[in-house]
Amino acid sequence: MAEIQYMTQEKIDQLKVELIKLQKETIVNLAKRIDDARQMGDLSENAEYHAAREDLAWAQSRVKEINAILDNAQVISTDQPTGKTVSIGATIVVESNKIKKEYTIVGAQEADPLIGKISNESPLGAAFLGKKTGDKVKVLLPKGEVEYKVIEIK
Repeated sequence: MAEIQYMTQEKIDQLKVELIKLQKETIVNLAKRIDDARQMGDLSENAEYHAAREDLAWAQSRVKEINAILDNAQVISTDQPTGKTVSIGATIVVESNKIKKEYTIVGAQEADPLIGKISNESPLGAAFLGKKTGDKVKVLLPKGEVEYKVIEIK
């Protein structure tokens, strides 16, 4: 059984748009490129033909990947009412070394630490799951063990 992919409806919609573009534009255009390259003659030394085939293989692989993600997608909402415990979709304010940071716990497909979206599968995200306001969490990160205090669950 495949693993559940937690994501917002917005991310699901983005993947569906990418899937349609791949199927209706990219793959069709690559098939035409391959056909055009075949018309040039000797395929053994035809760089355009080989490049187009590699691109087509990548596009077909990406279609399979997106379909697998969507088949196992579970929608989460980041507009949840204030909860008592940290869960996927929750936005939290934490403090470490007198510095406050805000994170939103999201599925792996949407994680972007630079904008405060951390995966529920990451060491940091997993450590926060199930915690309550006031709880302290120790997380082993590449820079060493860091202690966080959950200040607020939004």
